[in-house]
Amino acid sequence: MNYQKKIDNLLRKQPFSDNGQSMDPVYGYAESIAVLENCIAVVSDLKSGTSRIFSGAFAEVLGLTGYSSENSIWEKEIIAMMTDTECDVKYMAELRFYNFLRQLPRNKRSEYYLATVLRFRDRQSRALDVLHRLYYRYDDASDAVRYGLCLYSPAVFNLPARSVVINSVTGKWEELSEVTDNRILSKREKQVLALIERGHTSRAIAEELCISKNTVSRHRQEILAKLQTHNSTEACRRAKQLNLI
Repeated sequence: MNYQKKIDNLLRKQPFSDNGQSMDPVYGYAESIAVLENCIAVVSDLKSGTSRIFSGAFAEVLGLTGYSSENSIWEKEIIAMMTDTECDVKYMAELRFYNFLRQLPRNKRSEYYLATVLRFRDRQSRALDVLHRLYYRYDDASDAVRYGLCLYSPAVFNLPARSVVINSVTGKWEELSEVTDNRILSKREKQVLALIERGHTSRAIAEELCISKNTVSRHRQEILAKLQTHNSTEACRRAKQLNLI
């Protein structure tokens, strides 16, 4: 399953605002944190589809000296140091993180970041465990993620799970897995959405599930709200990306 394509489509096809923005302070932060933590900091501009890379000393360990930009939102030279299986772990975690945040109130999303331990191979084919942290910065004038900030550093401590979302304010964490995917929609909402995906009308769904048409309409609205989509077609597509239907 191509998880990269799924998360790429979600991020690149967002409804960005047309307002011009000056250089965002996220770039200055990324440059500083790369120096202070000796990590690699990648800032992806999701609107322009480009990335800038700021390298601390850890880049030398990986053999990535001189790597400073990408005409893509993906840090291709870093990703190339992982197997296809490890890449799937990364992209699936990011897909889950994106949808986890979309269920939260806008003013709470900046409290969370994603942490995942990934297995790399350096230029000498040595195995390295790398801690990947992902932060999103939202567009001030829309509900779109404008920038993604990825930090890569040695995994010097164990996470409570392979991939977790962490609240940087409270310190609480939650593992992101198929279990958390399944909690997005209730059992009844999954049934309704599966019938919508098969082309059933609200009346037909009501008859199939022995519920009222008004109840079906209420389920439809809840599904759109939980999946943060504007219509049933988008809802079905996102639910498939999360293996909900």
